[in-house]
Amino acid sequence: MAITAKPVAPEKNPRLARKAKAPLTTRDNLSALIGTARKILRKDKGLNGDVDRLPLLTWVMFLKFLDDLEAVHEEESELDGKPYQPIIEAPYRWRDWAAREDGITGDELLAFIGQEQTVRADGSSGQGLFVYLRSLAGESEKGSQREVVANVFKGIQNRMVSGYLLRDIINKIHGIHFSASEEIHTLSHLYESMLREMRDAAGDSGEFYTPRPVVRFMVQVSDPRLGETILDPACGTGGFLVEAYDHIAPQVSTPEQRRTLQRASLYGQEAKPLPYMLAQMNLLLHGLEAPQIAYGNTLERRVSEIGHSERVDVILTNPPFGGEEEAGIKANFPPNMQTAETALLFLQYIMRKLRVAGAPLPRGAGMGERVDRSAERGGRAAVVVPNGTLFGDGISAVIKEEMLKEFRLHTIVRLPQGVFAPYTDIPANLLFFERGGPTDTIWYYELPLPEGRKKYSKTAPLQFEEFAPAQAWWNAREEGPQAWKVDFAAKRSAAIDAATPHWQRAEAERTAALALGKPIREVEQGIATVNGEKGNKSALQERLRTLKAQQQNHEQTAKSAQAEGDALYWPIYNLDQKNPHAKAGLEHADPKDLIARMRGHEAEVMRLLGEIETLVNEVEQ
Repeated sequence: MAITAKPVAPEKNPRLARKAKAPLTTRDNLSALIGTARKILRKDKGLNGDVDRLPLLTWVMFLKFLDDLEAVHEEESELDGKPYQPIIEAPYRWRDWAAREDGITGDELLAFIGQEQTVRADGSSGQGLFVYLRSLAGESEKGSQREVVANVFKGIQNRMVSGYLLRDIINKIHGIHFSASEEIHTLSHLYESMLREMRDAAGDSGEFYTPRPVVRFMVQVSDPRLGETILDPACGTGGFLVEAYDHIAPQVSTPEQRRTLQRASLYGQEAKPLPYMLAQMNLLLHGLEAPQIAYGNTLERRVSEIGHSERVDVILTNPPFGGEEEAGIKANFPPNMQTAETALLFLQYIMRKLRVAGAPLPRGAGMGERVDRSAERGGRAAVVVPNGTLFGDGISAVIKEEMLKEFRLHTIVRLPQGVFAPYTDIPANLLFFERGGPTDTIWYYELPLPEGRKKYSKTAPLQFEEFAPAQAWWNAREEGPQAWKVDFAAKRSAAIDAATPHWQRAEAERTAALALGKPIREVEQGIATVNGEKGNKSALQERLRTLKAQQQNHEQTAKSAQAEGDALYWPIYNLDQKNPHAKAGLEHADPKDLIARMRGHEAEVMRLLGEIETLVNEVEQ
């Protein structure tokens, strides 16, 4: 009997007991728990809708998640006989101030969280919770979990005005067991639903969220593989990275491969504190143990300084469009491609970050190898862009010229209106390109709206199943009602042939204008040195006027010839190509055809009225 009693002994260790005895909540209970917490949040006067409520719920869950994670790591270290260095020290751990249902509450709780100096849960005086968490950045090395925590709380504020309601929230979240994979899986789906609701609640939240069907399609056709590095340079709440993680996870079959996926595969960057925190939470919930999300403006990096060791295999992103960057950011890009438009700057950054085929890989990249290797293929990208990027001229055309010269833009998927509603109704496109140009053929695929629909909306959004025909077409391409191709190599060749004579004439005229510079200077010197001979001076001045007129004429002719050549060349970079198989809508029809059609309808109506009138007369007779 004594032997059967022995297994009870480990219960004396509270940490081990906690893990062993924690009751698993069901999916329904977990959903109800989150629902109850959100109802409590609605009672607080300091929170203004879901835009305030979700961030608060997130930072509370984040701290509970960290404490559960640390409890597991402490147990593992204890079993291995190794000391454990905690991310968060006492008395700031969740277990120190939040775990007791009757713990600090009201104004005392608000002061502990938000004030610079406060009385802590153990009765001692010291830094407030948020001040302490932000200070972790200075105590740790770059990229550590402590720095991640510090960055998460750098821009977070507690907006709740009732410490009693906050205590109720904390007690509810304490019921979630982040050490249980079943609960994390369920919560990850609930969290995504809350992100969608937050996106719908306010316009500016839309920049954090790309519809999941779009993300899933982009990831599946890009097909990131285990051992490749994947980047989202404008990761928002982490949707692309989550989907990429889920896509790669089934490829893992060994502990080494798992380490590769966890530590050397997925990277992101986000400039704003709120989406940065939401991304961290989203990735943690989906199974990425230490998300490698950099905090800060991606575009602060001078693109000319990005070398082979920093390049990646796959970029999946929806960079912000419609925004503008300051002059200091523009200076990080080549002089002929400097613009304030955020989307165009991101496009340049993405092009620079893609791996070069044959370039040396950083040692240890990929599957954990420690041998020198070269990239077998160029990096590839899938990027959401607005229509303006397709048809834009000027600097936009210069950027597209480089893309089509140095990269292979193989596919443009045209999305219907309303895919990003309610954030924006601007039509968007998906660009798929890879390093290793020039571009020869561009395939277009126009995603159709469901029968009878004019646009997507918040209440009737795009569904992933609607991408099924596009996915079937992807690897067996043929032209059809939704797909067509453009022979860009032929267009480029024809445009260059047509423009070259004009450019050559412009160059000849510029050369002639420059050649007149020397005689003009000589005449100017002669005028300056002539002494008292009025006739000679007048003749020189007349000669100077003639030479300058000739030079100006050459310059003007050169300018006109250059413009004529440019007008034949640059329009090929308008990638806003309409579906040649589509029925012409009213907006694309020729006005003369419209008038003729209307007159035809009018004649048909008059004929029918005449027949009806005849029938009526016959009946009356």
